[in-house]
Amino acid sequence: MTDALPHRIHPTAIVEDGATLGAGVEVGPFCRVGPEAVLAEGVRLISHVVVEGRTTLGARTVVHPFVVLGGPPQHLRDPGEGTSLTIGADCTIREHASIHRGTQLGGGRTVVGDRALVMCAAHVGHDCVLEDGVILTANCALAGHVTVGRNAIVGGLAGVHQFCRIGAHAFIGGCAAVEADVIPFGSVLGNRARLGGLNLVGIKRAGLPREAINTLRAGYHDIFEDKTHPFAERVERAAAAYSDSPEVMMIVDFIRADSRRAIVGAR
Repeated sequence: MTDALPHRIHPTAIVEDGATLGAGVEVGPFCRVGPEAVLAEGVRLISHVVVEGRTTLGARTVVHPFVVLGGPPQHLRDPGEGTSLTIGADCTIREHASIHRGTQLGGGRTVVGDRALVMCAAHVGHDCVLEDGVILTANCALAGHVTVGRNAIVGGLAGVHQFCRIGAHAFIGGCAAVEADVIPFGSVLGNRARLGGLNLVGIKRAGLPREAINTLRAGYHDIFEDKTHPFAERVERAAAAYSDSPEVMMIVDFIRADSRRAIVGAR
């Protein structure tokens, strides 16, 4: 622990030698902070929080009771020795959530970006990468190696299969079972999940102008709803027709990228 910076540690908390605490850190009752943990300035552990392994919490992140951060991965062949968990600044992690560190087999790092909201009992498995502004709703679960783009939302009780990609600004409906990649701006529902259209609420919250939204809707229609051509051909036609639209090209580039999973299709 650093002695030069002011912080508040409750008498019942355990902060092990070697942990690094920044200015203004608060460690509440019955928390345990491991020897390799790094808590940046203004981090608050409210109570009964466990931070173990090589875990870093960004500035002003707030962690609510009974959360476990940096626990070993739930993996039969890789105990996650020497791997890490990095959580960004200004995140909120609610009660009973769990976020595991990475595996050596999967690159060694689990990453959560800035301004994430992880609601109660949500789970983030090993080697996941969440970009900035992601919201995980209560009781949803991300299996290992899932990537989630910026400002995406995963609904309550939804489950995402390992190695799936969730695109930026996508919305996963409550109780959805996602076993394939979800395009940027997409909205998926059901078991197994299918595209129900675009996440128009999220798109408007992102501040896209009306003209850009209309172009995005047209591009989505041409790729997913106009069945007069094979899917691969529809993607390339959209790439040519909407090359000036950054939003449509986000979808095109996402589909073109290498992946272990297929793309979630329309209903």
